[in-house]
Order: sequence, then C-alpha cells, then structure tokens
Amino acid sequence: MNSKWITAIAFAGLAAQQAHAEELTISCGAVGAELQLCEEGVNAWEDKTGHTVQIVSTPNSSTERLSFYQQILSAQSGDIDVMQIDVIWPGLLANHLVDLKKHLGDDVTKEHFDAIVQNNTVDDRLVAMPWFTDAGVLYYRKDLLKKYDAEPPETWQELTETARRIKQAEREAGNGDMWGYVFQGRAYEGLTCNALEWIASSGGGTIVNDKGEITIDNPQAAEALDMAASWVGDISPNGVLNYTEEQARGVFQSGNAVFMRNWPYAWSLAQSEESEVRNKVGVVALPHGEGNESAATLGGWNLAVSRYSENPELAVDLVKHLTSKQEQKRRAIEASYNPTIASLYQDEDVIDAVPFFKTLYPAFTNAVARPSASTGSKYNRVSNNFFNAVHNVLSGNQSGAEAVSQLKNELSRIKRRRW
Repeated sequence: MNSKWITAIAFAGLAAQQAHAEELTISCGAVGAELQLCEEGVNAWEDKTGHTVQIVSTPNSSTERLSFYQQILSAQSGDIDVMQIDVIWPGLLANHLVDLKKHLGDDVTKEHFDAIVQNNTVDDRLVAMPWFTDAGVLYYRKDLLKKYDAEPPETWQELTETARRIKQAEREAGNGDMWGYVFQGRAYEGLTCNALEWIASSGGGTIVNDKGEITIDNPQAAEALDMAASWVGDISPNGVLNYTEEQARGVFQSGNAVFMRNWPYAWSLAQSEESEVRNKVGVVALPHGEGNESAATLGGWNLAVSRYSENPELAVDLVKHLTSKQEQKRRAIEASYNPTIASLYQDEDVIDAVPFFKTLYPAFTNAVARPSASTGSKYNRVSNNFFNAVHNVLSGNQSGAEAVSQLKNELSRIKRRRW
C-alpha cells in the first residue's frame, strides 16, 4: 500500500480517537504525596484509554471537603465525576452516588476487606469502592516492656496494670513526665473512634447496629466508659481530655508514654531521625475486654461516582483502575498507603517495602465501622452526641450508665426524624 495512504489512514484513525475522547474530573487529594500518587494513577488510565482527566482542587480539611461535596451534589452538578470520600460519608452522600455493582458486577469487591465493603454499601447499593484504609492500633515502648519484664497487653486490664506499674517505676527512676497511656480524648470525631473501640471490644456493640437499631444502652458499654474514665489522672494525664492524634503522638514520641493508641501514620514519624523513641517502638492490635476480641475503628478513603456525571461509565472505569490491585500495590510500595485488598498484606514486594504491614493486617481484619451507613445523613449528629457523652464520663461529670441511658434518649429523638 502507498505510504501516503498508510499515513493518511493513521491520521484519520488518530483523529477519530481524539474526536471520541472525553474529559473527566476527579477530586483525589489536596496536597503532597497523596495528590502526586493520584496524578500518576490518573496518567496511567489516560495513556490506556485516550481520555483525559482533570484533577479538581478541593479543601484539605475533611469537614470543608464534605461541605463542598454536599453543595455541588445538592445542586445536581456534574462538575466532579469521581470523588474521594471519607469512610464515614457513604451514608451521608449515598442518594447522590452511582451504584457501582450495576456497572462492575457483584464480584468486584471480593478481594477487599469485608468491613469496608459493608461500610460502603447503603441499602444494598455499593456507593464507593475501597481505595486505602486505616484502623486504630496500639503503640508500645519495646525497651520499657523489656526493662520491666512485661509483654504487650492483650486485654484492657493488662494494659491498665502494665501502664501503671511502668509509669510509677519510671517516675521513681527520675522521669517525672512519664505516663502510662495516651489516646485521643478531646470531644471530636477522634474520640468517637477511641470509644467505639473500647465499647465494641468489650461486647457493647457499635452504638447503632447495621439495622439502624440503637444499641448503646447496655452494661458492657457503660463499664467500658467507666474503665476509660479511671485512666484519667492515673495512667493518662488530665490533659488527655483535650488530646487529638498529634497531641498524643507528641507525648509518646518525646519518650513520655509507655502506650499510645493512634493510626498507622504515626509509625514512620516515630521512626524518624529526630524521634526520641526511634527503634524503640512496637505495634500490636488494640486490647480487648475479657472474653471478647480486639476491635479497631475503621478509617480510610474511597472513590465514588456522582449520579450527575455526564460520563458515568467512563467514571466507573477510572474508579476501577485506581482501586485495582496493581494500583494499590504501587501506592503501598511507593508511599506506604494501606491497601484495602487483603492479599497485598502477604505480597512479598509489599512486605519488603513496608514490613510494618504484617503487623497491621490483624487490625484491618478486625476493623469495626462507625454507624454511618445505618444512620445516613444523621451520622454527624449521632457522632456529636456520642463523643460529648463519652467526654462527660471521662471528665467525671457522669457515670457510664448515666451517659449511655441519656444518649439512648437523645439518639431516639434523632431517629424519630428518620435516618
């Protein structure tokens, strides 16, 4: 065939491809490594499909980002096709999101942690695909436990006793700033996460169950809150009542706490060159009550497709690519993002790059979701009432039994307006 004809046909084919190329929009990170990883994943999809993707800037604050999403979705705007959403948002945004199973089939989630899949399923609709995950873990000082011939605690009672013993011994040895246990005790979403772990691991349920029934008013929940209140001023500083993740990490990383509850992000910071506890830190699953199992509150982020997208099929395909095993493996190796695909925690390449993932795996398999799917648009009010009730107990203003009884009444009033 004449070379001119070949060239003409090639150009015609390219022109046809470009004529059918579409542009999508995605919000998938605000700054730094998170944004860069998203850009790299998006670029790979663009190269594969010939379509283009514009990354939309969104607020870094979770609260502000949620407000931004709610504004554009309420206006039924198609300005953003694919949205990165927090693990507690599926119930809040479900009515505005595409059912991904209709496009990807029932097997699309079979490799992902079940707790995340259930969290992202609202009224039998998969409204978001798991992307990366998080769960609470217990950090401990390996050197101090060895010094005092102690083992990492398996129960909350063991944690209390070990923390008290080592704190007292270290203070007698001259470290007057030593504490036994630090956690997130401020009245905010982080306290919801901590308190849910205490209660669920003591057999007290999850505040509201997956059927939308209020379950918080029970003896196990009350006792778990009383237990935590007993820590304040004993193994935990009074200031813990105003601690977020960073305040707790600051105390632990400066060498002044035996144990700390935090998210996996604190591991790499504890191992940094400027850390006072570098190479002295171990991580295990959170303790549990007698006769129960460890429970770590589920965290993390997912990808969802707006119902108002003009290209929903393409948007779903982009989500499929970004949440694929190959992409999650890349993100894990390059930036230590926790995969939502269980098999990657046994992947040799991943473990070589991030040995810490072996420790995290049990926490993710035992993760407990906050009741955002079952309470829908009312979740924020449910959580606010819950963490304020818990904070009252920690502050000594109420007993656990008084708090859960009052909380049940408050949640019942919210439920009467439907969730």
